[in-house]
Amino acid sequence: MRSSMLAAAIALAVGSSVSFSAFAQSGISAEEIAALKAQIAALQAQVAELETRTEAQSDINIGTQEALDKMAAENPKVETKGGIKVTSPDKNFEVQIGGRIHFDTYAFDNDLVDPTGTTEFRRARLTFAGKAYGWAYKLENDFAAGGGLEGFRDVFIATEAFGGKVTIGQFKPFRAMEELTSSNEITMLERPFITASGLFAGRQFRQGVGYHRGNDNYTFGVAAFNTRDAAGPRNEGVGASARLTYAPINTPESTLHFGISASTENANQGSPDVRAAVAYAGRRGPSQTIATTTGGSGDSVDHVGLEAAGAFGPLYFQSEYAMATFGAPLDGDQDIRTFYVMGSWMLTGEHKPYKAAAGVFGSPKVGENGAWELTARYDTIENEDVAGLEVASTTLGVNYYVNPNVRFMFNYIRGDNDFTGDNTSQYALRAQLAF
Repeated sequence: MRSSMLAAAIALAVGSSVSFSAFAQSGISAEEIAALKAQIAALQAQVAELETRTEAQSDINIGTQEALDKMAAENPKVETKGGIKVTSPDKNFEVQIGGRIHFDTYAFDNDLVDPTGTTEFRRARLTFAGKAYGWAYKLENDFAAGGGLEGFRDVFIATEAFGGKVTIGQFKPFRAMEELTSSNEITMLERPFITASGLFAGRQFRQGVGYHRGNDNYTFGVAAFNTRDAAGPRNEGVGASARLTYAPINTPESTLHFGISASTENANQGSPDVRAAVAYAGRRGPSQTIATTTGGSGDSVDHVGLEAAGAFGPLYFQSEYAMATFGAPLDGDQDIRTFYVMGSWMLTGEHKPYKAAAGVFGSPKVGENGAWELTARYDTIENEDVAGLEVASTTLGVNYYVNPNVRFMFNYIRGDNDFTGDNTSQYALRAQLAF
């Protein structure tokens, strides 16, 4: 009976031409056929209603998507990965907000000198960077150095040209690998003597024009600049620098890097003194002047430096050697020699990535459980024309990367000043947040 009723329902549902009399012959009553017809009619009504609802919902979905597309076309795009980035609807304007806080604590084991242990904000920077009609810009102020011109760091505009990037404004000249490494990613609390922490003391940022290009294996940069920064006095001093790097090995787990750089700075009218001076027992510790070229003398400071670095799995090394000549009209030129050797071991197995476009190494990729790094460096600088004028420092440290934005650093620095006989040491701790 059920199979006969099912057959009848199917036949009626598909518009079968089976007649009422045929169903009657099969033993199905007229009442049952009428009930089946009524059920089928109800089902057809429900299907029609569902189709109407589906069409209406499709119209709503299309309208919603059109509204979303219109909003996207009329409103800025906001991204928060690694910082705050806002892009205009037409993509002609872009701004990204970043910053860094480096809070340091210093304690000294005094010898012949008596520096004061202290705390300080080593850096407290706010950075605005982005694009405007294809031109890049960057405006960065370090409030730890001051809220005015003295706090200016990178302040420039730039554009793509001649297969690379042309930069105009205030920036770092292309010289010394560790000098060009971000302070958020340097291995120790302070850079070695071959940088603005020694050989280029007080001359980290210059005003001028630069050109830079690179790919996965090489970089080349050249700059011409005035020997001042935003807070320095107006002067006629000029300088130039160039740097070339090559990485014959550059894979995700292994990198070998070589580089060479050179620079010249002429202390023309109005120029400040050009000095090489080092804090050999850490920042805020005792300082030793190595050489000076008198400002406004017209004499030059010339430098040539070599670089070698590599990262192989969790192991990393970096070394630079430089020779410089400081012009001195009365006492004769003075030749300076400086080098350092630095290494680290990622105890938790991470790898320091190579930033091929800049020719420097960055911070390791940090997982959920953080990362630990052991570090060591030996650093020395010598004036070869003044007997005994040589200083050195040995640094041992450990870094704890809490996450990609937060890092804690500890350094023990043993200073050794052959010129004065001082052997002051420092214990230094840094809490760092960068975004």
